[in-house]
Amino acid sequence: MESRLRIAGQAVQPILVAFPLGLFVMAGIFDVADLSGGPAILGSLGYWNVVAGLIAGGLAVLAGAIDLIFVRRPLAKRIGVLRVLLNMATLILFAVILMVRVGEPERQVGVGLFLVELLAIGVAGFGAWFAGALASGRTPAFARAAVEHRGY
Repeated sequence: MESRLRIAGQAVQPILVAFPLGLFVMAGIFDVADLSGGPAILGSLGYWNVVAGLIAGGLAVLAGAIDLIFVRRPLAKRIGVLRVLLNMATLILFAVILMVRVGEPERQVGVGLFLVELLAIGVAGFGAWFAGALASGRTPAFARAAVEHRGY
């Protein structure tokens, strides 16, 4: 899928996706350190990384949605919608994590919520892999199979 939003010839959306991925992974690292008995500040650092990741992720999803508006081919549009939905699923999971953490002292995470955070990081990683496969001109087999039987 060709990106319409460009700066100096580079697509904006893939660049924007790197920021929330890094912030969400850092939140996970801070939370592991916090759960392992580290100082309470680590829980707060994880919380603020999630906040920053949600802001950056919102910008990345917006850039992806703008790119999707200009796609004309039905197969490319369906695959682009799948990419945007994966990114939105990640943001929804982290938004739920953020809402639960707001009520916790020191914004710390419990073991159950940390497992949800790992799931969200996994969805984010899969979404990044999927977008990378699309950017390199390969369409993963599961995405092709979903629309090929319709004759597109």
